[in-house]
Amino acid sequence: MNYPSNIQAAKLATLPPWRSQLLFALLLFGMGALIVRAVYLQSINNNFLQQKGNARSNRVVDISAHRGMITDRNGEPLAISTPVESIWVSPQDVEATPQQVNQLARIMGMNITEVKNRLFDTTRDFVYLQRQLPPEQAEKIVKLGMPGVSLRREYRRYYPSGDITAHLLGFTDVDDNGQEGLELALQNQLGGKAGSQRVIKDRKGHIVEDVASIRAPKPGSNLALSIDSKIQYLAYREIKLAVEHHNAKAGSIVVLDAKSGEVLALANWPSYNPNNRAKSNLQVLRNHAVTDLFEPGSTLKPFTVAAALETGNVTPQTIINTENGTMLVGKHKIHDTHPEEALTVAQVIQKSSNVGAAKIALSLPPEKIWQSLNESGFGMQTGSGFPGEAAGKLHDYKKWRPIEQATLSYGHGISVSLLQLARAYTIFANNGELRPVSWLKLDAPVNGKKVYSNATAREILAMLELAVLPGGTAPLAQINGYRVAGKTGTAHKLEGGRYINRYISSFVGLAPASNPRLVVAVMINEPNNGQYYGGMVAAPVFSNVMGATLRLLNVPNDTQLGNVLMPLPVDIVKEEV
Repeated sequence: MNYPSNIQAAKLATLPPWRSQLLFALLLFGMGALIVRAVYLQSINNNFLQQKGNARSNRVVDISAHRGMITDRNGEPLAISTPVESIWVSPQDVEATPQQVNQLARIMGMNITEVKNRLFDTTRDFVYLQRQLPPEQAEKIVKLGMPGVSLRREYRRYYPSGDITAHLLGFTDVDDNGQEGLELALQNQLGGKAGSQRVIKDRKGHIVEDVASIRAPKPGSNLALSIDSKIQYLAYREIKLAVEHHNAKAGSIVVLDAKSGEVLALANWPSYNPNNRAKSNLQVLRNHAVTDLFEPGSTLKPFTVAAALETGNVTPQTIINTENGTMLVGKHKIHDTHPEEALTVAQVIQKSSNVGAAKIALSLPPEKIWQSLNESGFGMQTGSGFPGEAAGKLHDYKKWRPIEQATLSYGHGISVSLLQLARAYTIFANNGELRPVSWLKLDAPVNGKKVYSNATAREILAMLELAVLPGGTAPLAQINGYRVAGKTGTAHKLEGGRYINRYISSFVGLAPASNPRLVVAVMINEPNNGQYYGGMVAAPVFSNVMGATLRLLNVPNDTQLGNVLMPLPVDIVKEEV
């Protein structure tokens, strides 16, 4: 037996007392440090834990502001915002099985790879999966019960009248901000201001408590436009039918309240559906009646004659030698479609004589013609505030050559918008006063600007009435029970600096002529079905819209029923420009 060696091994296995004491001291110190740290975090500096907790459960969420409703002048809704749900995720909180991801992609109709990229992109705190879903689709997503996937209440714009008011109203983007038309022009009033709120969410991303409102949302204002929905529908229907009937490129129509300058209707064809978020052709989106320019042709002649009447150079009965429908200005020839040896100034308007208008213009100082057109609103915006509104072109009279002064008299060498042209004709409805244009319903008419004397305005109105009667260029503009005044235009289109055999057919008229209540302007771009004269193409559109509108507004007749005197088609006076 080897006892000594076993005793020696036992002695070696015994630890020194100081080592156990050191270990105990270290454990005691560690526990003390943890206790001190816990006390420090819980009592002295508890912000750290609070911040960490808040970071996991507290969220600041935006609260969308309700966009103001747009109505017509009678309270009919034209644009309303309806509640929808948008799906967003916090990638750091997402917990999803492959089956849930597949179901989510299928419900939203998205590519599964794209869904995965958005769900698990932990470099971002907030990612939209899809915007503006209908409630039933959003409900299916909620039922998947995926932590980190949440709903956000938003609003989507809806237009009950669709393409009928598309060019007027425009549309909003996915964030309900105006992008085109009056939605853009009136964004500050309609848009409101979004709010925000602090909330607590559970681990599945569901809101379990509202903590505080940081900023309350401010809804947008409701606005009543000057538009009358019934008149708008009439205008849209008739311009569409005319464009299709004449196989034209496009067409536009404007209806103004002659006394107040309010726009009662404005329509273009082709149009588009603003409820369809798919990208439309940019040309179709343009409000051609406001943003596009054209040479007005003979619809400008009343302003040339008005300038001459103002100077006293002529009276309505003054005889103009129209030289059998042809005259030379330098090396340039001006001609009439219907040759006459001589015409009175009133007949120059009635029969739309280019030679007569040119002779009247050349008898005046260039400055006087320019002043007449400029004060009538040509060469500048109407002030309507519509996005992209064109100012038109009226060249400096100091640079005019005689031929330019002559052709300007019948609407060549100047460009206008249809809204601008319609507004100019309010002068003849208001004893020489030009009315401002308004898209909003007015409580009372706004004062305009005096352009011509009362006498000149009345004399021009009487000449325009002759143009609509047999012997004039627009008998197809007549309306049963109402006297009508108006002027046709048939202007060659300018392309590459040269006039070509394609036309702009137009008509601008007022009724009742005894005390005009409305102005209607019609423009058909490139009619291509055998007819292109303004009196044949645009005047019937005017008659249909003006007649129906007068009856709709209960405007009293100013002449007996059965007053329409329609000549045979071969007897209608034709014109070019």
